[in-house]
Amino acid sequence: MNKILFGAIGAAALILSAPASAADLAARPYTKAPPPVVATIYDWSGFYIGINGGGGSMHSCWDFIDPVTGFATREGCHNATGGTVGGQIGYRWQSSQWVFGVEGQGNWADFSGDFVSSFVFNPLNGALVTNRSRMDAFGLITGQVGYAWNNVLFYVKGGAAVVNTKFDVFDTPTGILLSSAASSTRWGGTVGAGLEVGFAPNWSVGVEYDHIFLGNRNRDFFTPAGVFDGTDRISQNVDMGLVRVNYRWGGPAIAKY
Repeated sequence: MNKILFGAIGAAALILSAPASAADLAARPYTKAPPPVVATIYDWSGFYIGINGGGGSMHSCWDFIDPVTGFATREGCHNATGGTVGGQIGYRWQSSQWVFGVEGQGNWADFSGDFVSSFVFNPLNGALVTNRSRMDAFGLITGQVGYAWNNVLFYVKGGAAVVNTKFDVFDTPTGILLSSAASSTRWGGTVGAGLEVGFAPNWSVGVEYDHIFLGNRNRDFFTPAGVFDGTDRISQNVDMGLVRVNYRWGGPAIAKY
């Protein structure tokens, strides 16, 4: 009898305490959903404008043209080195990871150098003359094809080049100007390659190498008094490295979910 009584009392106590125990359980914490994964894709499309600067070398070879026979005799070759600064403007459009573009570039330059001729001499003193080459400006009109790894772009370029050059002949012992070929514009071709990195949605910085090939051209020389002094066949090729900074309109980085 006592066992039954105590069992009944224990069962009643368990039933009465069950709601309180359930109420004492900690509330289930609220868990916020994780943010979506965002992949940022850099878009190279759009118009851009920028500045550039660097240095390079113009390699020139001079051949004296005999006025009677027309035969050419090599006087020598040299490198005219110096610096350059300028700007560029262009447009690019991106398809998948391929980037295509067109660009125009104009630069001031100070490429200058000289050498002592191995053939031509000053008849007044018998000394060999010094020939000097100078390039003070150039322009490039090119197309581009590139491949982008997000904000990193590698590209090659090619097209037309135009340079402004001047050539002078001096007396070697005294440095007196003997004759000059008038400053002139000369057209040729160019090829190059570059690597550019987008460091902000609309800004990029890069490095570029360009080669300009101009071939051979005959230049007539005249004394300061305007008297014809002879003709030289002069070849020109230019190699240079540039650092470029561009600002681009349109096509900011795209956030892809």
